[in-house]
Amino acid sequence: MNKSSKRYREILKNSIKHKKIQAKEAIELVKKNSTTKFDESIDVSLKINLKQSKGGDFILRTVVNLPNGSGKKNKLAVLCEADKIDEAKKAGADVVGSDDLLEKIALGKFDFTKLICTPTMMGRIGKHGKVLGPKGLMPNPKLGTVATDIIKAIKDIKTGLVEIRNDKDGNLSSTIGRKSFSNEKLLENYNYFVESVKKEKPENIKGELIKGAFLTSTMGISYKIGVK
Repeated sequence: MNKSSKRYREILKNSIKHKKIQAKEAIELVKKNSTTKFDESIDVSLKINLKQSKGGDFILRTVVNLPNGSGKKNKLAVLCEADKIDEAKKAGADVVGSDDLLEKIALGKFDFTKLICTPTMMGRIGKHGKVLGPKGLMPNPKLGTVATDIIKAIKDIKTGLVEIRNDKDGNLSSTIGRKSFSNEKLLENYNYFVESVKKEKPENIKGELIKGAFLTSTMGISYKIGVK
C-alpha cells in the first residue's frame, strides 16, 4: 500500500472538513500548502446546475479573460494567409504558417497547445476537425481562436484568456494563476472568474447556476468556498 509523503501529511493538517470558507481565506491556505519547488497552478473547480426547465441539459463553453493573467504558458500557432505571417510573428506567435502549416496538421504534427486561424483559412482547415477537435485545437470563433485581428487574439491568449467547458456531470475547472501571484491578484481573478460564469446562466435554469466551488493547487488539497 502506498504511503502519503511527509509533505502531503503536513499539509493535511491544514484541511478544513464539512465547512465552507471565504475565497480570501482559501487562497491563503492554498498558497501555504504550495510547498513544492515549482510554481504550482492555483485552480478553481465549480459544480454548476445543468438542469434546464425545458430542453436538454445546459452546456457551458466559453472563455474568460482573467484580469491578472493565468500564468499558463501556451505554445501558440497561427494559421493565416501568407501576407499576415510577419504580423503574427511580431505579435508573439510561436508557430506561424499558411500552406506549410496545413501540411504539418494533415500529417498529425502538432507542436503547439493553441491554434488561432483567420476566417479565410477556416474553410481549408475544416476537414482536419476530426483530428484537431479531440485534442482541443480546433479554432472556434466563440473561443477567440478564429479572428481577423491576429494581434489582439495572440495577446489575449498569451496573457489571460482561459477556456472553460463543463463535463457531463456539471463540473468545470480552470487555473486562476500561480502560487507566485499575490493573494490580491488571485482573489481578483477568482471573483472575476465566478462572476463571468454566473453571467452565462440561461433564463430557463431555476435557482443558482453555481452549486459549489473549490480551490486547490497542483499538489495541494482543496477547500470548499461559499459562493453566494
